[in-house]
Amino acid sequence: MTQHRGRRPGAWCAGLLLTGVSAVVGCRIAGTDGITPVPQLLAFLPWLLAPAAFALLCALLTRWWTGVVWAVAVLGLLAWYLEPYGRTGEPGGPPLAALRVLTANVEFGHATPGLVRAVRDRHPDIVFVQECDSGCRAALEHGTGSRYPHRRAVEADGSRGSLLLSRYPLTPAPGVHGTLGMPGAVADVHGHAVRLQLAHPVPPLPGRTGVWRRELGRLSAFAAAGPRTPTVLAGDFNASQDHAGFRHILDTGLTDAARLTGHDRVPSWPSRTASVIGVQIDHVLVSRDFTAAGARFLPLAGTDHRALVVDLTLRRRS
Repeated sequence: MTQHRGRRPGAWCAGLLLTGVSAVVGCRIAGTDGITPVPQLLAFLPWLLAPAAFALLCALLTRWWTGVVWAVAVLGLLAWYLEPYGRTGEPGGPPLAALRVLTANVEFGHATPGLVRAVRDRHPDIVFVQECDSGCRAALEHGTGSRYPHRRAVEADGSRGSLLLSRYPLTPAPGVHGTLGMPGAVADVHGHAVRLQLAHPVPPLPGRTGVWRRELGRLSAFAAAGPRTPTVLAGDFNASQDHAGFRHILDTGLTDAARLTGHDRVPSWPSRTASVIGVQIDHVLVSRDFTAAGARFLPLAGTDHRALVVDLTLRRRS
């Protein structure tokens, strides 16, 4: 009897852990982001392997066989969802143009000096900048000289400001409406029209998950509206492939360029702990007209995001 009672705390611990992890996994299975704290935990879905494994150990030590089966099932589902999401088919037509894209969240403009250096070193053709205030815009204009004569901006201070820089001529486009600035344009890339859209929906903070879902939905609607035009949708999505709202964007036919280069789970936030624990919420999504030859996540001083640089090749659809 005493031995049986001694096993109860371990079984209770396993049960509580498995209940919490199962709730998150259940939302992943159902294709919903649920309510707080599920959206926040979904961002770190791979890391839920740790509490699930600990629950399995507790169940084994206490000989709670139902818990053992439960834990093994949860671990199997988590392992299944570690696989990258979305299509990987690439166009087989001849190359039309090569372009390098950089996206960076400069956190209220604090990382602007680091971004200027990255732009000078990496020579991107198109730059998507989130949280770019008036000082950020002025510093980028001064620091990059005449290399980016074409630009579109949402001129606002704090996190609301955004900037799109381009070596290629830009035709204004309405952009996507959101709490934070999300400008858009159509670039003339060596005679080929390419839709450009900066992404920066609000983060899924408690009490704001509804706004977050709606803004991800607007980005999905933008992606679906131009299936025949080459498209680059890039920025800080505040969402990973484990969020249903982000997967809906991929389901329109876009592909994550990082996945095409084998970097689908490389963390981009928070940059201070990305080498140990983090999540990829900064993305460059491209239509099926593109192939990706490289993706690099760059640390920038002054921001909790890593910048992302991707080399793309625009190809003729076969």
